[in-house]
Amino acid sequence: MTTSTAEDATATTGELWEQMWLPLFPYSTNDLAAGIYRRPRPIALGHRYIETNPAGMSNLLVVDVDHADAALRALSSVGSHPLPNAIVSNRCNGHAHAVWRLKEPVTRTEYARRKPLAYAAAVTEGLRRALDGDKGYSGLMTKNPLHDSWDAEWLHTATWDLAQLEDELGDHMPPARWRETAKRRGEVVGLGRNCSLFESARLWAYRALRHHFGDPEGLASAIHAEVNARNAEFSEPLPASEARAIAASIHRWITTRSRMWADGEAVYEATFVAIQSARSKKAAEVRSERAAARRAAILEGS
Repeated sequence: MTTSTAEDATATTGELWEQMWLPLFPYSTNDLAAGIYRRPRPIALGHRYIETNPAGMSNLLVVDVDHADAALRALSSVGSHPLPNAIVSNRCNGHAHAVWRLKEPVTRTEYARRKPLAYAAAVTEGLRRALDGDKGYSGLMTKNPLHDSWDAEWLHTATWDLAQLEDELGDHMPPARWRETAKRRGEVVGLGRNCSLFESARLWAYRALRHHFGDPEGLASAIHAEVNARNAEFSEPLPASEARAIAASIHRWITTRSRMWADGEAVYEATFVAIQSARSKKAAEVRSERAAARRAAILEGS
């Protein structure tokens, strides 16, 4: 964690938020049920809810804590979780957004490396678990700490890197393959939606490749259609720009770096047949072992 400076300590609430908050043309609204619309930054800052991060990066991690003692949960960090930079509370019911500021933003564009994004998603899930935050919170919109509808507490101006957050979270961090344990794709939220969509669409694209050799434009169209269809299954879909970036990233990797594409259709089909044959053989062996175990159990009981 980067330490604060004397100048930071004397900064006003507005100055602190200006330093942390990066969007230039964000979504904003006074009523989420009425819809969100992009507006110039100065106008958005007059609304109750604003977009948390710019479209292509995340430098703020936010957890929605829907408990009457949300602020206390966020403040009680010793031995549990890293202390957030800010807590923005609803004075009527005590619910709050806890905000952590990253030292280096995590990129979410089509040129982004996937591992840092997956790491950020896992750390965000660890923060959520530590505070028992809302599983359904997407992270897209946050309470505007400058609006008089909320009570904002500024705890420190330090910045975090993901490894420091992970270290302080300890056992609250999710297991390595936590996203794959979700019963439905719609249960994956926040930055995890981006990672989940990329991984599931990537695997689909590898299988669909056999229908598009020699037709990169057709492959691109198919991937974009599949990504959009899968994105629509989320309870709160990713913005269209992120879905396009994911599809473009998958297509670019396949057509420029994948051995499957480079080796061509004949090699792909031969490999596919070999894999299917191996799977069929393995399944037959498993069925045979289970049948033998059932026969043995019947003989022992007779």
